[in-house]
Amino acid sequence: MNQSANNRMNKISEQGLCAGCGICQSIAGPDKIKVVKSVNGYERPVIIGDLDNDTVEKIFNICPGTRIEGLPTKEITPATRIDKVWGPWLRISRAWAGDPKTRFEGSTGGVLTALAQFLLKDQRVDFILHTKASFKEPTFGERYLSFSEADVLDTGGSRYGPSAPLIDIDKILARGQPFAFIGKPCDIAALRNLAHYDDRVNKLVKYWLTPVCGGFMNPSSIDAFVLRSEVKLENLTSLRYRGQGCPGPTRIETADEVKDLNYLDFWGEDASSWDLPFRCKICPDGIGEAADIAASDTWIGGSPTRESSKNDPGTNAIVARTSVGLELMEAAAKAGAINIEYDITPEDMSAYQPHQMRKKYAAHDRHQGLGDEDQIVPITDRLRISVLADELSESDRQYQREGTRSRVRSGKTTEPTPKEFE
Repeated sequence: MNQSANNRMNKISEQGLCAGCGICQSIAGPDKIKVVKSVNGYERPVIIGDLDNDTVEKIFNICPGTRIEGLPTKEITPATRIDKVWGPWLRISRAWAGDPKTRFEGSTGGVLTALAQFLLKDQRVDFILHTKASFKEPTFGERYLSFSEADVLDTGGSRYGPSAPLIDIDKILARGQPFAFIGKPCDIAALRNLAHYDDRVNKLVKYWLTPVCGGFMNPSSIDAFVLRSEVKLENLTSLRYRGQGCPGPTRIETADEVKDLNYLDFWGEDASSWDLPFRCKICPDGIGEAADIAASDTWIGGSPTRESSKNDPGTNAIVARTSVGLELMEAAAKAGAINIEYDITPEDMSAYQPHQMRKKYAAHDRHQGLGDEDQIVPITDRLRISVLADELSESDRQYQREGTRSRVRSGKTTEPTPKEFE
């Protein structure tokens, strides 16, 4: 057994850097790595075979816990504008799904759902690779392929629990069919990294779509929320985090009852109460810089109020970053798949997503804090995080760096070696 390779692989999870995308299972093969619910409640790569050094090196170069890059340079055009916080963009607009049902079912304004439906209806792709609610683990998401507009609509609503959309990406690429990928920014980063090794990625992935992501919740906190709602975990059949309005109710279902709670009962009143995995706290790209299109919420200040969330039909902000994304956005609008309200600016995005702006400024020094404690430091490129850090005061930079060091020393970043939950 190559213990050094296995140990190196486990460090990604043990140091709190695993994003749970599942791509390592596809790289190594399911006979070597199995991404499953681990003892700490997350989906993590459990080593079940002997890994070799070359495979682990490849995983380190692809894993979004260890490497995160911005938009490929070939996608940058003379018309591309690059904002220091919000990255490359060609057009930013407020919009929502043209179909009222899609808008209602979607997690904000239904734009990503509507774009996926449009891609299938217009026969631009054969299927959509994304996630839907898991039947086995109702608080989780699972990889799903949608081949019809109805399939896409059935997957509507956000997933704030673990999901591994890239767990069998090799098999999906082996289909040889053109498709669109909708995943979190870290999932997009992983698939973009894979493209450096596998020519099929850029040949077959025709559209890259992502939500602007604030992170997902610690599974133990999700379980605690369900229990506070007086539902036994073993009786849970469905957990809808949001959707059916903006943000819509957080719906807990068992075989015998349905409970609708306010979205803020789940997340809390503001970002300070969010219980996120450590990987999300040091994320250098929650805004989806490597996607063709990124879609976000449009709540001023970053969160709804209990009153505003009752009758909000939902409006997305959509950032078209590439010529492919811009063409899709405008073609979908022309076909009525989405309605564009008006164009906005990066400054508007910062008003809607102030937590993303703050995290972007903090990322570089948080990474430096990892290095100070001899932890793995994620490799980044084309994300401008060091440039942004240079705009902060020395005291702010020291605060971010020392905060990460303190977390490492106190064990808050440490996870157990992945072992399948039984």
